[in-house]
Amino acid sequence: MHNKIAQITLFFWVLKILATTLGETTGDMLAHTMGLGYSAGLLVTGAILLILLILQISALKLNPFLFWAAIIGTTTVGTEISDFMDRTLGLGYMLGSLLLVTCVGAALLIWYAKKKTLQVNPITEKFPEIMFWIVVLFSNSLGTAFGDFLTDNLELSYIQGALVTAAVIGVVILLHYVSDVNQVFLFWVAFIFTRPFGATFGDLLTKPTNSGGLDLGTIQASSVTVLVFIVVLLASIKFSTAPRHLETS
Repeated sequence: MHNKIAQITLFFWVLKILATTLGETTGDMLAHTMGLGYSAGLLVTGAILLILLILQISALKLNPFLFWAAIIGTTTVGTEISDFMDRTLGLGYMLGSLLLVTCVGAALLIWYAKKKTLQVNPITEKFPEIMFWIVVLFSNSLGTAFGDFLTDNLELSYIQGALVTAAVIGVVILLHYVSDVNQVFLFWVAFIFTRPFGATFGDLLTKPTNSGGLDLGTIQASSVTVLVFIVVLLASIKFSTAPRHLETS
């Protein structure tokens, strides 16, 4: 089986942030704008995600469109899971975040116990790929809960919440280049914190102006984000398939 994970480049992180923004706006669109609520929204998005993951895991090589569709699926379901835990079950953002941190840690421990590594690129076996998607789903749920914790519990504005998570991502980037901190650890920290960054940005686009948002609406924000996502994805595919000219001395 060929590598099943997209190459970790700048395009990867831009697409991840756009996917988290889209997951936030789409999740809110289903739950609020379309009136499905958190339980029905979770069932609908969960069923779609299950189909996408079956197709993704069954494939023998990377399909960028399928891979990123599955990522968007996990961010959307992650929004629904977090909101269901925090609001429908009444657990609150703090307890919800702690439970999801535990789930992320447990999934990573199971993965490491089996393979003795948490390497994400390349992934060429079924078990690591399955664990990858489990961790992705839990981490995207965690990112949503943490983003809501910043804006609701700590009463930060959406811009302030985005700046806090952006600062964490900035520290991770700095450590990547100037320290010997484990690169797999840094990857997962960045992966988790790009979720609340995208989530708070999605809330900034959609929430009412009296709540600190731009009140663009979930449908309009989702539509624009989809278009930007497609453009960036096509650019990343073109860049990855462009011929590399080797220089000789």
